[in-house]
Amino acid sequence: MDIEIKRVYEQPSAEDGYRILVDRLWPRGLSKEKAKLDLWAKDLAPSDQLRQDFHAENNWRSFHGRYLTELKHNRNAVNELLKHLQGRRKATLLYASHDQEHNNAVVLKEFLSARVLAEIRAF
Repeated sequence: MDIEIKRVYEQPSAEDGYRILVDRLWPRGLSKEKAKLDLWAKDLAPSDQLRQDFHAENNWRSFHGRYLTELKHNRNAVNELLKHLQGRRKATLLYASHDQEHNNAVVLKEFLSARVLAEIRAF
């Protein structure tokens, strides 16, 4: 499974595969038609408190660790997403942040890639 990340405001492409918005809040000024989503996985987004703390403190290391912890404890939402991804060759995690290197989609991709790799090794 190939997992990519992309700003939701960028032009959708057939090469995106299964398009998943991973933000809790809907992106400003974007219609659902333009977003061309297959899934809005808002339950996988960082908690409101974590999101607010990150915006206030701008501490990537803290956000990264705390969000990984949230994902580990959010098994139902992670498993639900993995069900949607079964049998797919490619998925794109969509985010609204301007920062392409420091956002929740980066952490979620890392988490999912590690989980898929662990499952392949266990097989």
